[in-house]
Amino acid sequence: MKYIINGATGAQGAPLYNKLIEQGKNAIAAVRDPSSLKGAPAVALDLASLDSLVSAYTGADGVFIHLPIGPEPMRNEFAHNIAKAIDKAKPARVVVSTSGWPLGIPDDKSALPTLINELEKTGISLAIIAPQLYLENLLLPMVIGPVKDEHKLPYPLRSDYPVSWCSHLDIADVAAALLLDSSVTGVVEVGQLPAITGNELANAFAKHFGHDVNFESLAPEEFGIKLAVLFGEGAAAEVVEGYKAKALTQDSAIQQAISAQVLLGITPRTVGQWLTDMNV
Repeated sequence: MKYIINGATGAQGAPLYNKLIEQGKNAIAAVRDPSSLKGAPAVALDLASLDSLVSAYTGADGVFIHLPIGPEPMRNEFAHNIAKAIDKAKPARVVVSTSGWPLGIPDDKSALPTLINELEKTGISLAIIAPQLYLENLLLPMVIGPVKDEHKLPYPLRSDYPVSWCSHLDIADVAAALLLDSSVTGVVEVGQLPAITGNELANAFAKHFGHDVNFESLAPEEFGIKLAVLFGEGAAAEVVEGYKAKALTQDSAIQQAISAQVLLGITPRTVGQWLTDMNV
């Protein structure tokens, strides 16, 4: 049994790759430079090269895929290449993470729905992991720094806005289960149920750190200015638009009927469990 993990050195791929290796599975890291893994099982992968993708995916029992952040034309190119490669290589199973990008928008021609639509046409067993927001976002310096030093948690959401938070560790748990068992197909939403508000999030941080933490609601634009210092103005602008869209909604809660809790029996970590597991 061979499992190909796209982006196995990244935030989502690395926890999954490590989990499968720890379980004794034949996990293969699909990365640009296999030598960077110092002898670990790996294969060279270039999302811009169809031949590279076909070579990596051929003979696989499962493939884990997520699109990298970048300009949308580039992401669309990668989406088409991946789907074509899957159709040619015919792995037994494909698991895609949406990385929090929204699904179900009518006439959406962006990269993620393009990838999913084209993968569905291949007829290959497909599961789609759909998180809302990652707890790892809270480890950004402009968030975790004030938590520790100023006893406040600044984030671009309303204090009463409920979110089904999850972590990259939770994604790894769900992705591993879906790769190893193809009985569940379609969308699997990942996150806490019930969803928790910003104030409840701050309370969990307070309990972990042993001091008061107050949630501070930031305007998305203010958060974007701070984010641009780390990731550049282009990436920050996309994030700002995402949080501005959330401001127009009631919540970012997952649906219980298609949750990992119901479909797989996997419950995501609480905020406190995650902070402990991450040794924050």
